[in-house]
Amino acid sequence: MVENGGEFYDRQEVREPEQRAAQMFTALPGLIRHAIDNAPGMAAHLDGVDAATVTTPEALAELPVLRKSELFARQAAEPPFGGLAATPIARLSRVFVSPGPIAEPESVRTDYWRLARALFAAGFRTGELIHNAFSYHLTPAGMMVEAGARALGCPVVPAGTAPTPRHLEAIARLAPAAYTGTPSFLRTLLDEAAASGRPAPFARALVTGEALGEEERARFRERHGVEVFQCYATADLGLIAYESEPRDGLIVDEAVIVEIVKPGTGDPVGPYEVGEVLVTSFNPDYPLIRFATGDLSAFVPGASACGRTNRRLRGWLGRADRSAKVRGLLVHPHQVAEVLAPHGLARGRLVIEHAGGDDRLRLVAEAGAATAGLAEALGDSLQEVTSLRGEVELVRPGSLGDDDEVIDDRRG
Repeated sequence: MVENGGEFYDRQEVREPEQRAAQMFTALPGLIRHAIDNAPGMAAHLDGVDAATVTTPEALAELPVLRKSELFARQAAEPPFGGLAATPIARLSRVFVSPGPIAEPESVRTDYWRLARALFAAGFRTGELIHNAFSYHLTPAGMMVEAGARALGCPVVPAGTAPTPRHLEAIARLAPAAYTGTPSFLRTLLDEAAASGRPAPFARALVTGEALGEEERARFRERHGVEVFQCYATADLGLIAYESEPRDGLIVDEAVIVEIVKPGTGDPVGPYEVGEVLVTSFNPDYPLIRFATGDLSAFVPGASACGRTNRRLRGWLGRADRSAKVRGLLVHPHQVAEVLAPHGLARGRLVIEHAGGDDRLRLVAEAGAATAGLAEALGDSLQEVTSLRGEVELVRPGSLGDDDEVIDDRRG
C-alpha cells in the first residue's frame, strides 16, 4: 500500500488535519451503530446513546469511558470477550490470552493490528528480513508484528522468546536486516553478539513494550550502528501511534481517534497537558469506543517535520491506574493475590525497579514460619501468573504496613 513515491505508507498520512477530522467524525456514527447492533456488551455500555448525534469531538466526549481494568470482570461474566466483539468467534482466526487474563480477538483481515504503517515509518522496506523477538505464545505481540511485516512484504524470523543463544545463532546464520522486540532484549542481543566477535547485522529496529530513553537510543546508534524507532500499541487496540525519521513525537495512527483526559474521568485536559490516553478504534471486529488504556501521555503541538499531519503524542509517561507495564506486559494488582493464594499467604507487594537497563521484579511476601522451598515456589507462581520472572523476599507478618499498595513501581 506504499504510495506518494514511497515517502509515505499511504495518502491518509498527509491529509489536511481538517479533512481527516471531518472524515473520521463522519464515519464515527456508523462505527457506533455497528457496535451497538453487533456487540451486546457495547450495546449495554452505550445504552441510550443515539449514534447519529456523535459527529464531533465534543459529542464523543459525552460518551461513557470503557476501562481496560474492567475487561477482566466483563470477560469472566461473559466469555470470551465480555460481549464487546462484533464478530462471532467462528469467524475469527485467533484468540489470544494476555496476562490479566484478558482475551483478544484477531480476524482474518490483512494487517489486522495495522503495524505495517509503523514498520514503514521506521524505514523497513519490502524484502528485508526481520528478526521478530516478540512472544508468539498466548499474547499477540509476535503476530501483531508478523501481520504488519507480511502486509509490507517483509519475511520474518519468528524468534519469539527462544533462549538467547538460539537467537544469536539464527542472527549469525540468516543476517536479518532489522529487529522487532523490546529495547532491553535488543541491547542483550547486540552486546552478546559483539562480544562473540559476530556483531548483529541489524540496520534498524522497531521497539515497544518498554520505555526507551534517548541515551539508550544514542548508544544503539553509536556503539552498534542500529537506528531505533518506537511505536505505541496494545493487544486490545493494535497500533495507536508511531515514530518517523525526525523522532519528534509519536504520530497517531490513521484508524483511531485519541483523546487525552483527566485520569479516572472522561473529561478532556488542556491542549498539551498530561492525562490518560483514551482510544476509539475503527475496528469492525472489536469496536472499542472511548477505551481507557491506563497509560499517561500528552499531545505535542504542531505536525511532524516528516510531513505526516496527524496529531502526535509525547510517548508513554506512566500509568494512570494501579497496574504496571513490565517488559512489555501489564501486571495487575489482582495477580499478586493470585500468586500468593495457593501458598496460603494473604499479603504481598510487587516491587518494580529499573537497574542496568532492565526492569526488575521483586515479590515481597509476608510469611510466618516460612517452609523450605516457599520462596522458590512463589517465584514459579509469579512467572506462571504474570509470565515474568522475579526475585522473592519473605518478610515477617506486619512488615508491609497498613496501606493497600500492592504494586510499588519505583522506576520514576
